[in-house]
Amino acid sequence: MTSALTLHAPPAAGFDEPFEMLRACHQRVERMLSLLERLALHVAAKGCDDITVQAANDVLRYFDQAGPAHHEDEERHVFPALRGCGDPETLVLVKRLQQEHLTMSQQWSAVRADLLNVIAGECSAQLASARAARWDAFIAMYRSHIVAEEGWAYPAARPLLDGTTLAAMGREMAERRGARWPSY
Repeated sequence: MTSALTLHAPPAAGFDEPFEMLRACHQRVERMLSLLERLALHVAAKGCDDITVQAANDVLRYFDQAGPAHHEDEERHVFPALRGCGDPETLVLVKRLQQEHLTMSQQWSAVRADLLNVIAGECSAQLASARAARWDAFIAMYRSHIVAEEGWAYPAARPLLDGTTLAAMGREMAERRGARWPSY
């Protein structure tokens, strides 16, 4: 398993480029989903150990903190822009993405409980199948969601936002995270 030090690479973009920051968040999500997959295999093969606990903590920390902030970014900035275009097909897709945010949040609650159990040393084979099914569903939903956002939502929303709106979007994203906003 990869050490915790290699899991948290610096962002590939700054808040002055909000759509690039959103894509960079997706890259971090993918790293955490891959870690969750490897964690499932590790638990099945070796049970609970220090590596398991560290990986579970890394996944837990990411999806407890960064995941909700990322979804809020989209709910506050990307989806309203798309709804504003008034296209019926776009409205249906935005509604789908919003529903997926709710579903992923619900799935995360179950995966989170599983990870807390793993951290507490509960790695029994009896729970492995149910845990794997929950984790697989969470991973699949997130990956499908990312494809829809990067392949459709972001490219459709970006031209709808002017430079002033993009700057405000980036500033708000940075402020909610306590990050410094560029002053140039």
